[in-house]
Amino acid sequence: MDNAQPVALVTGASSGFGLLTSVALARSGYRTVATMRNPDKCEALLERAERSGVQELIDIMPLDVTDHEAVGQTVASIVKTYGRIDVLVNNAGFALGGYVEEVPMERWRQQLETNVFGVIAATRAVLPHMRERRSGCIVNVSSLSGRFGLPGYAPYSTSKFAIEGFSESLRLEMKPFGVNVVLIEPGAYNTDIWQKGFDSICTSEASPYRHLLEKVLRYSRRAAATAPDAAEVAETIARVVRSKHPKLRYPLGRGAKQSLAGKALLPWRWYESIVQRLLNK
Repeated sequence: MDNAQPVALVTGASSGFGLLTSVALARSGYRTVATMRNPDKCEALLERAERSGVQELIDIMPLDVTDHEAVGQTVASIVKTYGRIDVLVNNAGFALGGYVEEVPMERWRQQLETNVFGVIAATRAVLPHMRERRSGCIVNVSSLSGRFGLPGYAPYSTSKFAIEGFSESLRLEMKPFGVNVVLIEPGAYNTDIWQKGFDSICTSEASPYRHLLEKVLRYSRRAAATAPDAAEVAETIARVVRSKHPKLRYPLGRGAKQSLAGKALLPWRWYESIVQRLLNK
């Protein structure tokens, strides 16, 4: 069937930006398919949806974006059931920290498999449908870490820098077909990615980088403690997907635009000194 109601697919919807975006899209009138690796963790999403009065517009589906065959099957199932996919929000991902020397290669692969190849797989799965309909919007949830790197977060920044380049190319490829590609670039927001990131830091007590990493973590915890409500990101996504002519990039968060301007305009040596001073506070 080909319903008139628009349909959105959100990955990584069990918490954080994915959860809030699923509810925001449903409130905007989208039939929202909220996917997550473990559907047993959908309780928080359903509670939020019920409080917002949109539980009838949200469907939960299992999806691990690193299982590329399952990604294709899920997209095919959504198109068969609803006749369309108007919006894809590539949100699934995690933040891995640690100094480059101390992060095992297997952990690097896991970071890129989820944050990069998972995004590519989900995007490739929806592209034929959107291209044929000459309509659609693909939202890639990147990060300010995709615009500048900090010590101790090289794996995460590597993955987000990759998403930035991927999205630039994809936007130019799909523009002739009426499909919009958008980058959402949040800075520090109040989500559980912070604690998960702290818990997964690759280091040891005997690490030669230990004292440097502690400075980075102290800075990160200060940022997390004062981070604004993540609903701001979700509402921005819901607004952007309804726009006929969305921008490529939407940097979000306290001081985001100033930080990007500083990196673009200041000599690298000056910028480097500013970062070092921030970490030494």
